[in-house]
Amino acid sequence: MKPIPILFKRPLQQRVRGLTSAALALLATTAFGPAVQAEESIHHVSSEVCANCHQEIFKQWQGSMHANSTALKDPIHGTFYKMVVGDPTAEDVKHKASGKYPICLQCHAPNAAKDGKTKLDAMAAYSEGVNCVACHTLKKFKGVRGEDGKLRLGLKAYEVADTLQGPQGVNNGLAQLASASDDLFGGVGVGGGADSQKPNPHLGEPVEFEGEEIQALPMEGNPRLMKTSDSCWGCHDQRNNPHGVPLCQTGNEYIDSKTDVNCLSCHMPVTDGLADHSMGGGHSKPMLKRSVVFDVNSERDGDMLKTSVYIKNQQPHAMPTGAPFRNIYVKLTAYDDAGQPIWQNAEGHPAKDDPQAYMAYALADDEGMPAPPPTATQPGEDTRLKPHEERVLEYEIPAEGVALVRGELYYNLLWPNLVKKFDHLPEDVKEPVLIAESEQAMSAE
Repeated sequence: MKPIPILFKRPLQQRVRGLTSAALALLATTAFGPAVQAEESIHHVSSEVCANCHQEIFKQWQGSMHANSTALKDPIHGTFYKMVVGDPTAEDVKHKASGKYPICLQCHAPNAAKDGKTKLDAMAAYSEGVNCVACHTLKKFKGVRGEDGKLRLGLKAYEVADTLQGPQGVNNGLAQLASASDDLFGGVGVGGGADSQKPNPHLGEPVEFEGEEIQALPMEGNPRLMKTSDSCWGCHDQRNNPHGVPLCQTGNEYIDSKTDVNCLSCHMPVTDGLADHSMGGGHSKPMLKRSVVFDVNSERDGDMLKTSVYIKNQQPHAMPTGAPFRNIYVKLTAYDDAGQPIWQNAEGHPAKDDPQAYMAYALADDEGMPAPPPTATQPGEDTRLKPHEERVLEYEIPAEGVALVRGELYYNLLWPNLVKKFDHLPEDVKEPVLIAESEQAMSAE
């Protein structure tokens, strides 16, 4: 029999470091205290509590955009939030245009949304954004359209449980039956085995740690949600602005792809028995690099080099997807034998000089001019790569002096005009990311 590990390994001072006084007080009453109401507020439990056992998963989640989803931590979302809502540290803030509770909190700060609060630094469970309990209390996906045909987003798209939901749950029923019988070993090794006998709040009873009682955090198996794309669609299916203009459209793109692969296969792959909770997406360079096939082929034809740039989107949704201001673009450059550029498809960003090399979803106002997501009144041109699309860009490059042709594919979180407008944003958010490159050496003739 393997030794039974101590359930909570992280020192108390590590678990509470960085929490506000309000969060500490809440944590004391909801996660560590004996108060009866603690078990009635599971959505107030900080991920720091979960970290005691699920240390590797916590580390992965901590670096994810789920953990950084609020206007307090995501600089792009924070910029738009302050424009259309206001201060994320203020209570009772309303959406400026509608005068209603900010719908964006249903996805970006679901625990706060459940309480109808807007002061996101009031407790850890709010400022943690999409934390452990935010996902693991989703019970059933109802769809993003209500009976009235209107969109219901984030938490509104789900039935939410007051017990944790897991892909498997704690299957110790057989062990309990055995322990209630005259089984010599009290059920150990049956069904859940030795692991089912470890001190574990998911079994439905409080446990002791450092003299404090940790509330019961019962868990039930819910594979139909937790192992399928239904766990994602409430926030990642579709989103319109107040004028009904489609912004995020990943769900519709996924349907168009006719794929049977679910979101978790790419975004939460299983390694060494653990689902990856870093949940890489548009902020993850490794994820971006694996998402496309990129190849450059150049052949001499008289005094010209006929060059093709091949791009294939390997994903079951558009590339890029999600927030409409994300874009990709191709830079194609010919170099001489000294490594100096002697031809390129565009000076700087190719949006104007080489539109075919710029792939984005544009939004427009009534006049057809570019508009930001909150105020756009109509969709603009959509030149993104469709799900699984293969696209070839053709060029003719003067051959004289060319020793090398190099193509580069860049991903940018913001349209070029927003990069200039939002100059307060960190450089790593504004800078384009090189996600693919291809070179071909040219023989001299």
